[in-house]
Amino acid sequence: MSPEPLTPVIKDLLASGGRSFSFEFMPPKTEADERRLWLAVRQLEGLAPTYGAGGSTRDRTVRVTGRIAEETTLTVVGHLTAVSHSVAELRYVIGSYAAVGVRNLLALRGDPPGDPAGAWEPHPEGFRHAAELVELIKTSGDFCVGVAAFPEGHMRSPTRESDIEFFVRKCRAGADFAITQMFFYPEDYLRLRDAVTAQGCDVPIIAGIMPIISVAGIERAAALSGARIPPELAADLHAHAEDKAAVRQIGVEYAARMCERLLAEGVPGLHFYTLNGSRATREIYELLGLGARRGSTAPITA
Repeated sequence: MSPEPLTPVIKDLLASGGRSFSFEFMPPKTEADERRLWLAVRQLEGLAPTYGAGGSTRDRTVRVTGRIAEETTLTVVGHLTAVSHSVAELRYVIGSYAAVGVRNLLALRGDPPGDPAGAWEPHPEGFRHAAELVELIKTSGDFCVGVAAFPEGHMRSPTRESDIEFFVRKCRAGADFAITQMFFYPEDYLRLRDAVTAQGCDVPIIAGIMPIISVAGIERAAALSGARIPPELAADLHAHAEDKAAVRQIGVEYAARMCERLLAEGVPGLHFYTLNGSRATREIYELLGLGARRGSTAPITA
């Protein structure tokens, strides 16, 4: 019997000149969450994305990720965070992903549980930096590894220059690609890309896009991430805050314009933070004319 073909890896797609169009979901905590997740996955599968998610329900996350890899046409990226994990636990999760056929992993240091802005304390038997996690994954098997990038700088970095240094360190530890935190100014992404290139680093940086579907939701996400919302966009959203359909339309149209600019500037891919919904992302796809494209990916976080 011939061996099963290996699942695609993101670095090969990008190296071939293709673009990655990916969707990120939160891992389900309950059976009801899981049913909602599968509905969104099936609705988005026709757009040929990558699948992704963030959260802490580790065993369920790995199980669902493996099922998506087995039962859909999506290329799956498993997320792995160093926070609150010992090295031994991280090795176990890496092995669990390998066992379900996941070859793409996103290596994240992670935020403190309960309070993303709180003091970050490493596990006594764990890692302090994402670069260490990248090294562990790369020495644990034939994985394609992604890392996070921050167009506006990480909120914990003392300077923008130091943030670039930390990013380049992750790349030199073995990262194959990066996905940015959400942002709303294309110029911030372009400045990040230029600064990284100036350091002699050519790791592809995929742009992270957050479709706006509610005023309260996007303001909460911005407060947690430190992302700036353009004043004119904020004013437009607040003027229509009581009209959910209008808010979604404003958010979709703004995201589509930003994506058009980024694609024109040669971004290697777009990564949509879906919040386990599909409608806004599908509408952005339609505005961009991306619906007929194939060969992209989708991640889930542990």
